Amino acid sequence: MNDILALVGDDALLDGLRRVAAAADRTLGETAPPVPRRRWLDAPVIVVDSGTAVACADTLPRRAGIVLVCAGAAGLADWQAAATIGAEHVLGLPDDEVELLAVLAAAAEPWRDTGTVIAVVGGAGGAGASTLAAALAWTAALDRAATALLVDADPFGAGLDVLAGLEERPGVRWPGLTVDSGRISARALLDAVPRWTPRLGVLSGEPGSGAPGAPALAAVLDAARGAGATVVCDVGRSFGELADTAVDAADLTVIVTQARVGAALSAVRAAGWLVDRTTEAGIVVRGPAPGGLRSVDVADVTGLPLLAAMRPQPGLAESLERGGLRLRRRSPLLAAAAAVLDTLGHDPVGRAA
Repeated sequence: MNDILALVGDDALLDGLRRVAAAADRTLGETAPPVPRRRWLDAPVIVVDSGTAVACADTLPRRAGIVLVCAGAAGLADWQAAATIGAEHVLGLPDDEVELLAVLAAAAEPWRDTGTVIAVVGGAGGAGASTLAAALAWTAALDRAATALLVDADPFGAGLDVLAGLEERPGVRWPGLTVDSGRISARALLDAVPRWTPRLGVLSGEPGSGAPGAPALAAVLDAARGAGATVVCDVGRSFGELADTAVDAADLTVIVTQARVGAALSAVRAAGWLVDRTTEAGIVVRGPAPGGLRSVDVADVTGLPLLAAMRPQPGLAESLERGGLRLRRRSPLLAAAAAVLDTLGHDPVGRAA
């Protein structure tokens, strides 16, 4: 079956559509009315012009995924034809070719909506949100055989590519990512970002580049989840629009804090911020506990379920200074990550790591 069904009688528009389809790496099935009902319903995306829109509207049922193209700016007749057939987009060529490219690339991808988004929030400064986020994505990709994407949404962080030792690896970072009309191709995104492992990509910022916009973050999370990926979003301690977007999209939000009184009190404030934003949340408490504060006590004071009590990670600081995070089997980080991932799809229940 062709990716895109083209019902375009205008030769100039058809030439433009062919260019855009090739750029989107989609095949094009060109035909003219009448169109068999089964083909009409099965095509993931249908592109029409005004003339074919009117012809099809009389004989075929309404459906989603229809794009109407016209030469130049849309006129009254184009808008009327679009309303008749229920088109979701009306695009004038050649000016709107970039938007058409984004629509075709995103809409023609299989939408499984089986992915998962996890937001990781720092309950206190230096709690280790970024390292846990990295461990979650790593575990999802290697132990759970999932396609995974680690997303940097901390405007004050050093950059997840630095943490992973990927700063010299080629690939798209936030400043080079273009999101048109709130849509993005998940396949193109996952192919373009630097790879930490064959199944794990990292979308990071660049020093001095600033944070991505909230609409761009929402588009990335939505596309990757729709493609079936496990997405781990490092929010850090940035309580603003970007963090709100990540938490609102998340299936599970994880607060990370230390087993210390000051860190626990700081985590209480973070938990309070979450109350009105999400119902699926839990806490990971990282050792050591110099005053003997127990992880369950930290969880109790925040009012969140304990997802994992994590022992200190030996050599973590040295690893981060010498080429990036290295995760080995049986490490406390990976044990905590596995405990968190085990709660997905269930009510969060604490488990020692």
